Amino acid sequence: MSTLSQSDKYTLTEEGLKYLKEGLPEENLVRLIKDRLPISEARRRIENFHIALSWAKKKGWVKLESGKLVILKRPEKTEEHEALRKVHEGKDIDEVMLSVLVSRNLVKKEKGDAFRKAEKLAGKEVTNLTPELIKTELWRKVKLKPYDIAIRGEKLYPGKRQPYNRFISQVRQKLVEMGFREMTGPTIETEFWNFDALFQAQNHPSRDWTQTYSLKNPKHGDLPDRRIVENVKAAHENGWKTGSTGWGYRWDPMKAAQLMPRAHGTALSARTLASNPVIPGKYFAIVRCFRPDVIDATHGVEFNQTEGIVIDESMNFRHLLGLLKEFAIEFAGAEKVKFNVDYYPFTEPSVQLSAKHPDLGWIEFAGAGIFRPEYTMPLGVDAPVLAWGLGVDRLAMFKLGIKDIRYLFSQDIDWLRKQKVLI
Repeated sequence: MSTLSQSDKYTLTEEGLKYLKEGLPEENLVRLIKDRLPISEARRRIENFHIALSWAKKKGWVKLESGKLVILKRPEKTEEHEALRKVHEGKDIDEVMLSVLVSRNLVKKEKGDAFRKAEKLAGKEVTNLTPELIKTELWRKVKLKPYDIAIRGEKLYPGKRQPYNRFISQVRQKLVEMGFREMTGPTIETEFWNFDALFQAQNHPSRDWTQTYSLKNPKHGDLPDRRIVENVKAAHENGWKTGSTGWGYRWDPMKAAQLMPRAHGTALSARTLASNPVIPGKYFAIVRCFRPDVIDATHGVEFNQTEGIVIDESMNFRHLLGLLKEFAIEFAGAEKVKFNVDYYPFTEPSVQLSAKHPDLGWIEFAGAGIFRPEYTMPLGVDAPVLAWGLGVDRLAMFKLGIKDIRYLFSQDIDWLRKQKVLI
């Protein structure tokens, strides 16, 4: 419909009023023609003949034939005439028709109440630029009240991603950009994937109830393909064909089938190695892990871990150290890093990565190494596998400049509000 509103008011021009009363030129022309009419006679009898002829032909009412006008269609009432009546009565009309009437100079736009209200402000001081002042360009004629830019305005706190959640997304994006593929797996694992497939003995202290959680109901899950289970069993008992002597005990499939909340992301690496991975290939995962611990500034009973593996015949331990150093600098912004010899049941050699926090000093946040053949060969991989597990929570402490790991999940509204908005 038209915009016959407070700010846009339309009225008929003198010509529009005349046509409303006497009819439009093209209407008068077709009324005059019975069947055929010489052009000379029509020109003599019709006011504004050229306008009448032009619109009558445009609307398909008449045609020229041998110097005569031939009637093609005789409308009883035209849309334009009805539109003129509605405008005159202050009613709404179609915007397209309104545009036609304005172009024919039959309707004109008048200043509405909003325009007149804005016009009254000319020469006066105003504090706000209203839409009417801008639309009518009358802002050029008003005096704008000067603003003191030194006065601090009200602080706004727009919605944004939680800082730690944002950091994890950035780590994921960075790893993808570095060519790593993401691994996925269940939060509730069997001990087989969490420990046994990693060549971690069933009597190892880290599998004790004080070091891991376990499920009461259901207590057991399903073991994988029988071939993989038999290979892992043989590696534990006698070393299988890896060149190792194994752990020298009788492996228990029921213990391997026990369910537990995942204790580390390495379980996903085991699943990936057993699933015919692309070689050479790079894989990563950012997963939630669970371990009993004393909660303090650098420890929690649940945490996120960034796990990664690189499978490549040409890789060695020096490549692993270089990769870890790059992670510490790129992800955490650490200025100082150091490596210490470490031990893990499933890697040899093994290394620990630490970085220096400005307030907490040296903090360990990564364990790494090259997977042992007793781990990789039973799962079907006979190539070097560089492996690392980063405590992404501690990485975030560096990046976000916080001293207590519990603050990653803080409900401190003031702290959350002051975090930067990143687009």
